[in-house]
Amino acid sequence: ASLTMSRIATSTALVVLAATGLIAPPDASAFSAPVTSFASSTAQPVGSILILDHLNINHEKGRHDLLKGFYFDLLCCAVDPRKEENIAKGSKTLWANVGASQFHLPEGKPDAQVFDGLITLSYPNLEGLRERCEDETIRSVLDGTKFRVEDTGDDEMRITCPFGSQFKIVVEGAGEKDQRGVQKGGPSEGLSMPDLTVYVPPGSNFAGIARFYNAVLGAPTLDCGDACCSISVGPRQTLTFAAHPDGSDAPISHDDLRDEGEIEGKPHYLSNYGPHISMYVADLRKCYHKASELRLCYVNPRFKRRSYTVEEAVDECMFRCLDIVDPEDVNAGPILKLEHEIRSVVTRDGSKYKSCPFDNVPEGCVA
Repeated sequence: ASLTMSRIATSTALVVLAATGLIAPPDASAFSAPVTSFASSTAQPVGSILILDHLNINHEKGRHDLLKGFYFDLLCCAVDPRKEENIAKGSKTLWANVGASQFHLPEGKPDAQVFDGLITLSYPNLEGLRERCEDETIRSVLDGTKFRVEDTGDDEMRITCPFGSQFKIVVEGAGEKDQRGVQKGGPSEGLSMPDLTVYVPPGSNFAGIARFYNAVLGAPTLDCGDACCSISVGPRQTLTFAAHPDGSDAPISHDDLRDEGEIEGKPHYLSNYGPHISMYVADLRKCYHKASELRLCYVNPRFKRRSYTVEEAVDECMFRCLDIVDPEDVNAGPILKLEHEIRSVVTRDGSKYKSCPFDNVPEGCVA
């Protein structure tokens, strides 16, 4: 399959580039959890980021019908039981699961967000999805929106969601399913979210983005060039930053900052209503300290769980960053703003955090 072959080529290229000095190898010494290569020849090097577990994007308030029609009826994502009661209410947040990853879909205020990038999902085959794309009942809900289907007739489809976000659907074997566990709820037809591509302006500092993930989050760079960089966020998952295909004139924003007042006795932060990505790391404390050294820790007052200190981060099993900077040129300011919810696999006592999709705690995870 195309993604599998790409991973073999990428892993080989990583070794060659590191050996020639064209990119730096992952700085494993900075983290308690070492950078590892999984036994399978198709797996890639993995650092402290073990999985990109969810993408949070707002839906249009009052349009649960579009969420259900697209994510559950068309894509056949699994309904997460932790938010299932909101389906009957017809309002508030829904979670749609694909293997070990998921979409968090809160209400907009009131508008939907369009993720400025490309969301790749893998399926064992496309026959069922193609049939559902022509289903009159499903189409009656989605037609009249931004929903579009581009079917090449091969093992790939491009689908635009009702709100405008772009999806790439590919065919992969059962080996692409994360063997470490799945999200709660019933099975999804989709196997995984093998890649999330974030668009940035052409000419962005891609090497600086790669250095951010290596230095702050301990994640290996798989590929880095003048127009993109690819970061390992799991044994078979990548986070890619790429020049916007529409060129330099395309408006790009991954944040929506609003001043909603101060929280008494706490440092003041703007609330972010833009999309965010969530990932689990092996060593939360180490990641927090690295982020703090570069003054990158962020608190989003929009959410109830807030971590103003490293000890609060350990207690909450999470902290956030908003700015991606080049650690070698911090004074240049953010390369881009994209909120990260950085989660710990384990709680303070070493037990698995309740929302982590893994069946067991991977070796090397610490609080």
